Amino acid sequence: MNDDQVILDAVDKFLEREVAPIARDYELADEYPHEMVEKMRTLGLFGATIGTQYGGMGLSAETYAQIVERVSAVWMSVCGIFNSHLIMSAALEKFGTTELKEQYLPRMATGELRGGIALTEPDCGTDLQAIRTRAVRNDEDYLVTGTKQWITNSVEGNLLAVLVKTDPDAQPRHRGMSLLLIEKNMGYQAHKLAKLGYRGVDTGEVVFDSVRVPTTNLIGETEGQGLKQILSGLALGRINVAARGVGVARAALDASVSYAQLRETFGAPIGSHQAIQIKLADMATKVEAARLLTQKAAQAYDSGARCDLEAGMAKLFATETAMENSNEALRIHGAYGYSPENVVERYYRDAPLLVIGEGTNELQRIIIARQLLERNPI
Repeated sequence: MNDDQVILDAVDKFLEREVAPIARDYELADEYPHEMVEKMRTLGLFGATIGTQYGGMGLSAETYAQIVERVSAVWMSVCGIFNSHLIMSAALEKFGTTELKEQYLPRMATGELRGGIALTEPDCGTDLQAIRTRAVRNDEDYLVTGTKQWITNSVEGNLLAVLVKTDPDAQPRHRGMSLLLIEKNMGYQAHKLAKLGYRGVDTGEVVFDSVRVPTTNLIGETEGQGLKQILSGLALGRINVAARGVGVARAALDASVSYAQLRETFGAPIGSHQAIQIKLADMATKVEAARLLTQKAAQAYDSGARCDLEAGMAKLFATETAMENSNEALRIHGAYGYSPENVVERYYRDAPLLVIGEGTNELQRIIIARQLLERNPI
């Protein structure tokens, strides 16, 4: 048995023992699972993709995607607790100075420091170049002022990679954008926002009111590289969201297959009716296709190649599959699926996040089309 399989088996046992028994109660209460997070730290999930030289596991994106699929099939919210954190670490590990990496990555790998990326603002999401959060240099510090919204891990976490404007007059606009590491003890305030699904994990609004941040916490050697840096990290994020889509879609399928063999109508299990069989066949085929697209994107990422196209396709197809399968699962379960007593109701609420997060699926289609045109010039 190879090392990756040992890790996957450990994740399966963790999910069976620590997550599955409590997921429903914590999700319905929208309660952050503190004890579970401590066990995730012990398991090493906060250092899953961080390099071994910094105390992480250094897992490939392909193995990481398999972990995410497994976790999402049990409770998708758990993925958010370590995914945003790992996107932040990926940007730091790839672009940060040696000193900044040595200062932060070992503590991020253990989960002592954990958090996420702060990009979205009340008036901008997809158009990141429209952000208004400012970082004004003041001697050896930046003074950061602005508001971020829908930021995962901002309330319970203690570290954020924040996209800011260091030169609001720069043209083109992206040249005035930088990425700063900001610890909670530097003074930002965060409060939790309510959500339809994706409950349990904290998603918050973050307010920066002249928060003083050392200039050494700039990711990279110079200002103006923030958009490029965060877009590089989002490639891994989109593979993660695709893997989540596979997990939710598979869970919806598994629940439907089981229910179709138990529920009877007209004296026979509903699984014997062709209408249900057609639904199950389509659901299963889409799960396999989504998994293969996600695997291909992860392999492209691991090779070091540009993978906008592959990650975009995987994210688009897998998350739409999660939407479709959760909807079909609800219909197969009928009235039972409409109750919070049944897990398919949760899949139905969780899936919509996936077509929005890490870039909307409308944006993914544009990215895919542009990459096709760029890679196939006449």
